[in-house]
Formats: sequence, structure tokens, C-alpha cells
Amino acid sequence: MTRLQFLLARTLRQEAPLAALSIAQSALLQTFAGQTVALVGNARSLVATGSGAEIDAADTVIRINRAPMPAPQSHGTRTDILAVATAIPITDLIRLRPSRVIWMSPKRKRLPYGVASAPGFYLHPLKDTARLQAQLNAPPTTGVMLIDLLSRSEATKITLYGFDFFATLSLSGSRTAAQVPHDFAAEQAFTRTLLTRDGRFHLTPPP
Repeated sequence: MTRLQFLLARTLRQEAPLAALSIAQSALLQTFAGQTVALVGNARSLVATGSGAEIDAADTVIRINRAPMPAPQSHGTRTDILAVATAIPITDLIRLRPSRVIWMSPKRKRLPYGVASAPGFYLHPLKDTARLQAQLNAPPTTGVMLIDLLSRSEATKITLYGFDFFATLSLSGSRTAAQVPHDFAAEQAFTRTLLTRDGRFHLTPPP
């Protein structure tokens, strides 16, 4: 697909041609089979931890949006997959050097051509976001969408870092919980239920 064709499809909200650029969800999930996964959120509370080496020891490290990494001691250094829901500056892509970028947001108009045309690109299906939104009764964050997605993989262990459900602000901005459209109490309840039900999931620090 040329850039012009992409821009036209994005402007007209033509989902089929955009989805045709994506690998299948089953193919993405297969890449996690038998692996340990570190999913790194952007809560400021992660700065106070010494989780960096443990994060880097995972088979796959997934980070979110601009993925601020204040120090290797707390955040590690690796980024295998970058999951974004907003346009990502080229400077961040150079800094993070992910081997794969995946687009989680239902807002296709923000999807950059450079991301959509990259090898291994994945576009999260609208129906999955709608299902989760109905369950939470609020638009889901990128983090909880990834938790939901990983629950359908065959990863052996999935550890969540930097997820405190807005007990502290995000490293990626200064907005408070009241200034964003998400229900963090519902997302925390969703995640705690999954932690209880699925022994592969771990939250660091534990709830």
C-alpha cells in the first residue's frame, strides 16, 4: 500500500485495507508461546524499584507508548515490542529500537504510515477493544488491552511492572486520573481477577 492509499483509507476509516497491513493476532500470540514476558507500564512508582535487571531477563519486553525509562536500575534497557496508542516521535523509536511496533488504539486516524508499513506490524482489532470497553464500562487503557491480549497467549509467565492503576501519576504525562477517560478501579479489579485465575500473571510489586 502506498502512503497515499494509506492516508485515504485512514481518512475514510476503511478498516479492511488497514487491517490487511497487520499480521494476524494468532501469529502475534504465537511469538509469545513458551516465553517469559515483561509488560512494563509507565507508573511513576516503578522508579522506586530495582526491577531493571529482572525486566531485561525476560524473553520478551513490551513497553507502552513513549516508554519513559528514567534509569536502567528501575526500568531496564530492552524493548522488544512497543505498543502504542498515539503517534510516536522518531526520536523515541531510535531511543527504544523495538523490533516490532503494534497499534492498540481504536483511533485509526492517529496511526502513522511509518508504523503501519513496518515489518511485523500488528493492528489490534476493534472488536477486542469494544468487548473490553463493555466489560469495564469505560475506554480501556493500552496497558489493560495488552494484559487482555497476553492472557490469550501461551506465554509461560507474564509479569506486570509499573502498573499501580494511577495510585501515582504516569511518567508519560501530568494528567490525573480524573482528567483521563479510563476507569482505573475497574481495570484494577479486572487485573486482580486475572491474577487470581491465571497463575502465569504476576504483579510487581504484588498487590
